[in-house]
Parts: sequence; structure tokens; C-alpha cells
Amino acid sequence: MVTIKKVETRKDLKSFICFNEQLYRGNEYAVPDFLEDMLDTFDRKKNAAFEFCEGELFLAYKDGKLAGRVAAIINHKANKTWGNRNSRFGWIDFIDDPEVSEALIKTAEQWGRERGMNKIVGPLGFTDMDPEGMLIDGFDQLSTMSTIYNYPYYQAHMERLGYGKETDWVERKVIIPHAGHEADSQKYLRVAKMSRERYHLHVRNFKNHKEIINADGGKYILKVFDVVNKAYANLYGYSEMNERQIMQYANTYLQYLDMRLLCVVENEENEPVAMGVGIGSLSRALQKAHGKLLPFGWFHLMKSIYFKHEPVLDLLLVGVLPEYQNKGVNAIIFEKIMPVAVDMGFIWAETHPQLEDNEKSQAQWSHLECYIHKRRRCWGKEL
Repeated sequence: MVTIKKVETRKDLKSFICFNEQLYRGNEYAVPDFLEDMLDTFDRKKNAAFEFCEGELFLAYKDGKLAGRVAAIINHKANKTWGNRNSRFGWIDFIDDPEVSEALIKTAEQWGRERGMNKIVGPLGFTDMDPEGMLIDGFDQLSTMSTIYNYPYYQAHMERLGYGKETDWVERKVIIPHAGHEADSQKYLRVAKMSRERYHLHVRNFKNHKEIINADGGKYILKVFDVVNKAYANLYGYSEMNERQIMQYANTYLQYLDMRLLCVVENEENEPVAMGVGIGSLSRALQKAHGKLLPFGWFHLMKSIYFKHEPVLDLLLVGVLPEYQNKGVNAIIFEKIMPVAVDMGFIWAETHPQLEDNEKSQAQWSHLECYIHKRRRCWGKEL
């Protein structure tokens, strides 16, 4: 027998977050949710997304044992932007039991239906900054700290419950162009040079995270993220980040970045027109930490960040203002980051998920040696 319990206490919330690590414990490809980060994500006072989102978390128990979880979400800003009445499901995990998955999904569907929604889509988070898309290919590839890993059986459960494809994202493994793997790297260097000269562009460098956060009286970081807002505006389900969200992300994550792996491209008025950022993979460190900072998780994370990083570079964000797209600006970003990645000893880079039908985004990798190694899906169903 399956029972559903709404998350109401901090103990419930920790059970919700830690279920993912429990379900995938021992799986060499899954990366657990980071407990401390997830506690903030679901904190209605700390997460700025709750200014325009509402949501509830649910746990499923089978014969008294925790067997699944799901978040039911409505992003009102996204619905207004796209002119729809969608609810979302996210952070969904379940054992391979159709009774459990059905109970979870039906709960999320009913939650959305009661609030006047006519469609449910997912897995999606509150915003695009949260993990999204159910893995449907690439189960033998290491996941990242910002994406979802799930077992292959999830897809069959979704199809059984009447869900169809909304859209797919793909992820690429990009070989860092060191000796023997140059591919067309010289070509993208020529493209970068042409773009800089033709459009009067240059790269602005920063020594540390405080410098970029305090630049222009604290306004510069807002301009950088505005590039992301405008670059992603037409992408599936995107909702624009507000100032509070931007500062939340900046203060949380910039302190862990190596500024050499951040590239901000400016025009001749010194205004940002493109940005790209990477970070050494923390996947293995999070596995060793079992998704928790304490008691010893901090050691594995600090070791990976500051002393001995993995050979994988996670490319977190790449954004170019629409008016500068298809003008070779991406090549300037790679021209800056790739040599640094070589010097730091990275072997390959992992792209963030990109919509399969986003031709501009897909084309940026054409001059680098790479291949698609993961695919993930957003499912949808009418309510």
C-alpha cells in the first residue's frame, strides 16, 4: 500500500532531500543533491523564486518505507510570459514500482488541477537555474552537480502514465584542444579574432569574485546576468531572473569559481554582450561527501576546488545577447577559457543541457572536437 505525505516539518524536508542519495547510493554515475544547498532552495524566505512561484513537496511511502518524492510547482511568471497554465513536477525520484510512481504523479497532477492549471510538465524546477529534464540516454555517464541523474526505468513509468515528449535537451563531451585533439581549434581562433576586430569587442578579466560583485557599484553583475536573461528569453519555459535571484546566485556560487574560467565579453562601450563560465567538476567530491557538508563532506569539496580537481570542466553557462549571436562571439569565450583549461590540466569539458532544436546553441561547438553523450526529456500531459 502506498501513502502520500506532504512535507511539513524540517525532518520531512531532510527526508525529501536525502532520499535521492539513498536511492542512488553506490551508483558510480549519480551525483547526490547537496543537502545544504537544497535546504536553501526549498526555504521560502531564502529562495527568491518564491516571489513568483508556489509549490509543495510530497513523499511516498510503500508499506511504511520511504519509496519516492516529488515537488509540485507553479511558476506564475513563466506562465504569464508564455501565456499558458502549466503546473510542473520536479525533484522526482521513485523505486521501480508503478504503484509508487503513479501515486506521486497523480498527487502532483491533482495539486495543479486544484489551482486551475490545465497541463503538467516536468521534471522542471522553480526556474531554469534548477535541474531539469529526465535522463533518457547516457546512463553510463557521470552526472554533474547541476543536472539530474535517474535510472533507466523512469522513462517507462512516465510513458505508462500517459506522458509524452515536450522537448529534449542534449549534453556534449567536448575534448579540450590539447596536443593531438586540436580539431578545428585554429579555425575558431581565427573566428574569434575576426569577431573582436569587426565588432570592437574585448574581454574583461577579474581577479576574484568580490571584484566582479562590487564592479560599477554592484551594478555590473546585474548586467552580466541580464545577458543570460536576454540570451535565454525564448528558450522553453524560461522565466527572467530578477535582481534578488541574481544576487542570490552570485553570492552563493561566485566564491567557488576560479576567475580564470570566467569570460565576460564587452563592446566598445564596456558593456557586457556575452559571458561564459566553467568550474572544475565537483561530481566525485559530492559522491564522497554523500551530499552533505558535515561532518567531513567539506574536506572533499575543498580538496576538489582548491587542491586537486577532477580532469572534467563543467561549462555552467554560456550566453550571448541576441544581437551578437551568429557573429563569432562564442569563439572569443572559448579562446579565453580553453587555453586556461589546458594549463589547468583539464582533459574534457561537459556542456550544460541545451535544447535539441536550439540551432544557434548547437552550432557553437562546430569547431571543437565533441559528441553528444547524454539526452534528457521534459514530459507533458493535459490535466
